[in-house]
Amino acid sequence: MSKMIEVFVPDIGDFDDVEVIELLVSEGDTISVEDSLITVESDKATMEIPSSHAGVVAKIKVNVGERVAEGSLVILLEAAAERDTAAVDQPEETEPEKLSPIEKAPEIRAASAKAAHIRKPSPTININHDNFKKAHASPAVRKFARELGVDLSQVQGTGNHKRVLKENIQNFVKQALREPAGGRAGLGVEPMPEVDFSQWGEIESKKLSKINILTGKFMHRNWVNIPHVTQFDEADITELEAFRKKSNIEYADKGIKVTMLSFVMKAVVMAMKEFPRFNSSLDVSGESLIQKNYYHIGIAVATPDGLVVPVIRDVDQKSLGELAAELREVSIKARDKKLKPSEMQGGCFTISSLGGIGGTSFTPILNAPEVAILGVSCSKMQPVWNGSDFEPRLMCPLSLSYDHRVIDGAQGAAFSTYLSKILSDVRYLLM
Repeated sequence: MSKMIEVFVPDIGDFDDVEVIELLVSEGDTISVEDSLITVESDKATMEIPSSHAGVVAKIKVNVGERVAEGSLVILLEAAAERDTAAVDQPEETEPEKLSPIEKAPEIRAASAKAAHIRKPSPTININHDNFKKAHASPAVRKFARELGVDLSQVQGTGNHKRVLKENIQNFVKQALREPAGGRAGLGVEPMPEVDFSQWGEIESKKLSKINILTGKFMHRNWVNIPHVTQFDEADITELEAFRKKSNIEYADKGIKVTMLSFVMKAVVMAMKEFPRFNSSLDVSGESLIQKNYYHIGIAVATPDGLVVPVIRDVDQKSLGELAAELREVSIKARDKKLKPSEMQGGCFTISSLGGIGGTSFTPILNAPEVAILGVSCSKMQPVWNGSDFEPRLMCPLSLSYDHRVIDGAQGAAFSTYLSKILSDVRYLLM
């Protein structure tokens, strides 16, 4: 009899649980170590869970829509070599057992029970759980209600014997959205009207990714709750760009390509040390500053599913070459959905670079609880007056947004000016 190997969810960071959104293998598939098994989605990103062993998938223990956490059982795997041996030793007419002995073991049943407890529905808002249990609804409708955060006890059912149907929940949510929410009413803003666009022509509805939806919610929350100010400036990076190109020629044999973003990260850290308020966060009360003595920089990365912000840690302790290599690694992981939640947490300051796309300036929204974010736009050659003549200089537009509760206008302008000075003279970065 072949030995069954259990494959569990590895460390996924600080999240209690995440939702399974896709099964990437089927029972009977032969897989290798590090082959992806399932895709899960957290509040900020999607990621693929790899296999810790090689073999043949005997049984898949999770379903799409379930929630899993570190230690949840994903699959039962039959070791490939042992499977081949078993096939030789057993007569052809021997029927394989439908349930392997390892699955019947008490410790496996206990682990399965624990996993079932972990795969609980998404946390819901303001639900009376006692009344929720008493509501007259099918398991599928209950799951749908939990996903939307709807209290079933507040929904009027129109099915047989007043059973709550899926459309009852949908109507309940639509009605709730039409009513002014506490936040909107407090701001004196009317809710957006519902518009039937099909009356003017053909339309197509495309569902947003979960990352798009959650990013929108976070950005709206930050924009509404934080008084933003954006300071615009330009840095003369003519000499810096020449130095960067020369460095890449010298780094070529090592396979390292230093981008301008690596220099900007080092310059930002120098400016944060000069102006410590930019490396702080407000506490929950809003009455005290939490000053940080580490320098972790978040880098906004655009992916097909939306924007994610991996964090590069201890930027002050790394060389330009090390930063370049790490930037390349996290960018690939972000686009391949391989980032862990822990790799997108703990940032002190965020940089959003649109230099490779275009534009002259923009107003980046803060990534709370950080108090500042730097936008970098596309550099271009401009005529600059040197006192006697105009000469061509490569100018890089900078857009610094900051929390006006923590940083006043004078500090914002001083930070931006200092940052421009560092980028304009490569010698400062080498100090």
